[in-house]
Amino acid sequence: MPRFLLIARYEAQGARAVMAAGGSARRSVFAHAVLDLEGRLESFDFALGDADVYAIVELPDAAAAAALSLTITGGGIASVRTVHLLTPEEVDRAARLHPDYSPGPG
Repeated sequence: MPRFLLIARYEAQGARAVMAAGGSARRSVFAHAVLDLEGRLESFDFALGDADVYAIVELPDAAAAAALSLTITGGGIASVRTVHLLTPEEVDRAARLHPDYSPGPG
């Protein structure tokens, strides 16, 4: 199943929710949403710096990842950036593919 890294930055409402219910409660809400999409939460970590949460999930496909991101962002709790992760074997396969591409003009 494809893996995705979700990087979230809490909006004021999201930060208040963490302060009120705690980090474990926010992780549980997130995990439930992932399960609703027939996925699996691999890791969920809070962070200091540019982002507040880094989570790795397995989801059936990119549409499920987009649905999760849109649902969270649309709820006003956080803004989410989603990164599709590749396994080393997928990169091996990519390295063997050589599409015809000419970087020249026109």
